[in-house]
Formats: sequence, C-alpha cells, structure tokens
Amino acid sequence: MKIGSLESQPVATPVASERKAAAPGAAASEPSAQVALSSAAAGVSTKGADGPFDSEKVQRIAQAIRDGKFEVHPEAIADKLIANAQELLGKTSG
Repeated sequence: MKIGSLESQPVATPVASERKAAAPGAAASEPSAQVALSSAAAGVSTKGADGPFDSEKVQRIAQAIRDGKFEVHPEAIADKLIANAQELLGKTSG
C-alpha cells in the first residue's frame, strides 16, 4: 500500500537549534524534559531482540503477498494479541 505520491516534497520543520533560538530565556544546557522507562517498558523494548531472524521465511511471505496468495487468519491474530497482552500484564493462563 502506498500513501501519497513519490513526487511530494517533505514539509520542513524547524530543527531544535532554531526552536531554542526562538524561545526567549531558554538555556541551551538545560533539558526540556526528563524521561525514565519503567522496568516493564524496558523489558518490552528488549524482549524481541534475542529471537532469530528467518530471512527465508520473510522472503516466502513477501512472495505470497506479491502473488496474492497470503492468507490472513484473524482468529489466530486475535488469540496471539490476547496472549501477548496477558503476558505483559502478568496474567498468563493455563
């Protein structure tokens, strides 16, 4: 699925230095916000990093999509989403 045309130009946004220059009284060395990840968020961000990447499987799926033969099984997707949500919340069943 393509969104937009390839010829469209990106909209320019001001860079951080331009925004700081526009803000009166803003100190360059002071951070504007502090961010801290909870242990749950940190675990989620690294959870999938250890799994193996199967490039052949990716190619097979991509080819099936190109050929129009890829089948989506919504029940299986829903079951996996529920299982993952329960795992993240610490409520595994069974």
